[in-house]
Amino acid sequence: MSFMQSLAHAWQRNDSLVCVGLDPEPARFPGALRGDPDAILTFCRAIVDATADLVCAFKPQIAHFAAHDAEGALRRLIAHIHDKHPGVPVILDAKRGDIGSTAQHYAGEAFDRYGADAVTVNPYLGRDSVQPFLDRADKGVIILCRTSNPGARDLQDLDVIDQSRGGRKLYQHVAETVARDWNANGNCALVVGATYPAELADVRGRIGDLPLLVPGVGAQGGDVQAVVSNGETANGTGLMISSSRAILYAGSGEDFADAARAAAVALRDEINRHRATLPL
Repeated sequence: MSFMQSLAHAWQRNDSLVCVGLDPEPARFPGALRGDPDAILTFCRAIVDATADLVCAFKPQIAHFAAHDAEGALRRLIAHIHDKHPGVPVILDAKRGDIGSTAQHYAGEAFDRYGADAVTVNPYLGRDSVQPFLDRADKGVIILCRTSNPGARDLQDLDVIDQSRGGRKLYQHVAETVARDWNANGNCALVVGATYPAELADVRGRIGDLPLLVPGVGAQGGDVQAVVSNGETANGTGLMISSSRAILYAGSGEDFADAARAAAVALRDEINRHRATLPL
């Protein structure tokens, strides 16, 4: 099953647009895990098992694993999700972008080494830097468009001129280019931050039903109602609304997984209150 098929099934099966970001920070783990040599895997696996029926995807952030020499834990975590929770897709948040054989190797890293179903990529080296990912038709390619960080405006809001389309913002050009030219295999999605709801609505209007990965709710302060009303598609889906810290660290005791589940339930239910249409 392709990433897009798995995502569509998870939206419906779990009645959820929630994507749980897996960004382990060992310093914030419960005390009971401090002596565990495999604490990163133990922690993330417990979060996954507690929330898998509440989400449309999981999104491990590669730097949070690599910084602790835990690439093996990342690989085993993704294998665990596929084995124990089949049908819940895994997005490797890596933001890769390079050219030539390097891009080929990054695609192999995400899809073959780690077994991810999708990966985030940076489009600013141009199409050839993304092409090795696009060629994997069964895999998702989630392309940075309008990110949630405060510095996003430094570059993404720059005016660009296209001889055939006139002037618009760079992020708008990226959105239209991906939807029009890069999505031949139907495996593209875009990253648009929850902290910019007007831009989210603008992007949705330019790309049709392309899925959107939306970080920035929870700890970053994005408004759930604004995200849903500006980003959902006509059938009430089209979004992967990502929350990491607010779910991962909802509790600090031995019941941390239960606390994470409660936080995921609360976010799913809040999102669903604002959806125009719920799947049958």
